[in-house]
Amino acid sequence: MKKIDLYDTTLRDGAQGEGVSFSVEDKLRISHKLDELGVSYIEGGWPGSNPKDDEFFSKKIKLHSAKLVAFGSTRRRGVKAGQDKVLTSLLKAGTSVVTIFGKSWDLHVRETLRASLEENLEIIADSVSFLKKRTDQVFFDAEHFFDGFRANRSYALKAIRTATEAGADLIVLCDTNGGTLPFEVAEVVRAVHREIRTPLGIHCHNDGELAVANSLAAVKEGAIQIHGTINGFGERCGNANLISIAANLKLKMGLSCLSDPQLKRLRETSHFVDELMNRSHTSHQPFVGNSAFAHKGGVHASAVMKNWRTYEHIHPETVGNRRRILISDQSGRSNVLYKANQFGLKLKDEETRDLLKSLKDLENRGFEFEGAEASFEILMKKVLKKHRRFFRLIGFRVIDEKRTVGEAPFAEATIQMEVDGKIEHTAANGVGPVNALDNALRKALERFYPKLKEVQLVDYKVRVLPGPKGTSSLVRVLIESQDKKEKWGTVGVSENIIEASWMALVDALEYKLMKEKR
Repeated sequence: MKKIDLYDTTLRDGAQGEGVSFSVEDKLRISHKLDELGVSYIEGGWPGSNPKDDEFFSKKIKLHSAKLVAFGSTRRRGVKAGQDKVLTSLLKAGTSVVTIFGKSWDLHVRETLRASLEENLEIIADSVSFLKKRTDQVFFDAEHFFDGFRANRSYALKAIRTATEAGADLIVLCDTNGGTLPFEVAEVVRAVHREIRTPLGIHCHNDGELAVANSLAAVKEGAIQIHGTINGFGERCGNANLISIAANLKLKMGLSCLSDPQLKRLRETSHFVDELMNRSHTSHQPFVGNSAFAHKGGVHASAVMKNWRTYEHIHPETVGNRRRILISDQSGRSNVLYKANQFGLKLKDEETRDLLKSLKDLENRGFEFEGAEASFEILMKKVLKKHRRFFRLIGFRVIDEKRTVGEAPFAEATIQMEVDGKIEHTAANGVGPVNALDNALRKALERFYPKLKEVQLVDYKVRVLPGPKGTSSLVRVLIESQDKKEKWGTVGVSENIIEASWMALVDALEYKLMKEKR
């Protein structure tokens, strides 16, 4: 099986994306995660360009199998390679692999570099030769190669041939502007292969939403290294998504890039990087998103339970994901039976009909269980009369008061609960009415159920449902909670946002208690 090297540039090119900022500790943790995943090369940053990257390389991180790469540019005009700060900083980083980019588009040579075409070739040769004599491997990124090839084919080829003759171990063809189409990438890579014998890599940006397709097209024509980032983030519209690339290479093209156990870490790695970036994971991301193997329609659910191939292109488990059967008003009997089996419940025909009717009635009233599977499990147990009541509300009152224009509002919740025949009456403040209610509810219950201290509310969404009532419209509240082991979603619907929030909060805590009693 042909081996393709995955070259990750999350920590350098990915960090150029809008809203992306990694601490040194983040970069170290991501490096170890990428090493565990099995990528071949990890581009750690640009030494000499900022203190953060200098500190990262100074840590001399120990990797199991991946090679750490220092990235930079060719030398400046009018400066000898040995005196150029960029090149000397690359060597100071102490990596066994160095990647430098240089100009291959005559437009950039004239307009950006302000040099003659011949001078640019001298800069490339001098830079590559200097580094090759002092480090194990030198990769040359031919910046804007595909644009350069279209504009001046002869010069673009001359630029990469110069790098090859100077000792570059690999030539990376870059679609820096991200505007090339897959068939064009294939044609260009094929043409380059006829001209030079040095191994080729591919580096694509996603401005035309084709970075993954372009990368795979290059591999089909002989490229042996693919550059990309985890989840595809990066400057402008991002880089090629290494998660999708790895899955397609291995499962669709039959090429070796990760082992089977490593491939199962794709989802884990994808979510890990998103967590460190403090951003929500994209539900619809291919292969690893929560919705990638989610089935909502009853026909789909029924078919996939009989044979996964009917509506799935791969086994979810091969990439560390799982199948999800969604519950909604479009659900059929198969969806409900699947969920019941997942929760360890066996349903009779009459119970299935009752549950399906309850589900559709609730969704007609505005409830939605696609993102609230914990609430659905509670509903299921209530319909089956298998639900245990852990506490009973006697009543609550919420005060939200703003005393002066310049002063922040003041929120206080008072709550009275009954637990095992004992009455608990307590109050708590909060930054808003829902937070105050949450604090009061926990305060009342944690004495009886200490495990509730593990529950954290990680997301809170409110949606006004369509209707003619204006400010008295129904609202749906979706809450995501987590403990040390997992996350779960709950839902509440009411014309009163406090009551809707209460429903979702109660389900969140009941689900935790239900888990503990299993």
